[in-house]
Amino acid sequence: MTEVDQQIERARATMARISEDYRGQMGAQYRAHGKRLKRKATSVGARLAFIFAVNAIILIAAGVAGMVIPLGLFGGLAVLLLMAAVTIAIAIAPAARAPSEKALREVDIKSLPAKTERWLEAQRPALPAPARGMVDRIGTRLETLSPQLGRLEGREEEAYEVRRLIGEQLPAFVNDYARVPEPLRRVERNGRTPDAELVAGLQLIEQEIADMTARLAQNDLDSLSTRGRFLEMKYRDETGDR
Repeated sequence: MTEVDQQIERARATMARISEDYRGQMGAQYRAHGKRLKRKATSVGARLAFIFAVNAIILIAAGVAGMVIPLGLFGGLAVLLLMAAVTIAIAIAPAARAPSEKALREVDIKSLPAKTERWLEAQRPALPAPARGMVDRIGTRLETLSPQLGRLEGREEEAYEVRRLIGEQLPAFVNDYARVPEPLRRVERNGRTPDAELVAGLQLIEQEIADMTARLAQNDLDSLSTRGRFLEMKYRDETGDR
């Protein structure tokens, strides 16, 4: 292979890695956007259900009261106004607040990834565009990590490391950035701007969450591999064909 061919191969490999990273980033952003839409739809549906339930209770109470004391025109109007007021109050009520940084340090380990993801989502609008992409990728990593945490009983050291990373260090790091005055976030300091520092730190955290997930799944991976070899030895015939 000539030097030109080698350069072409290296260029192709580089382009393939860039393309793979881009697809991964776009996939994470697409999934994160889908989750945001789903949460919004769920919130709207819950509000509508609550409005319907409260108005139904008002109508039932009015009907029972009407059997004892006739409500008349003004009574019926009062009921309608009450229903309208309740509907408006529920519709404009603020959404549930994201968990606080203190709550993340105290929440049950099994609920920690979902709570951290909600906390990160609340910080997302204040972050620069590259960091928002990293937040989406971290959200995907947390979603993958979550099922693994249900099997951490008796593995206190690993549970401590998970809690320390996503319940303490991640929020503290993002909050450190948030305290930097906005005009200074794009000013280079020690060779890097705070915006770039934020993205680099989030990349490290994302990779560490991925590594944690792999370590926690190691027993399952070993079990799968062992069972696969057992099945090959037990059921494959002498010629190696099925």
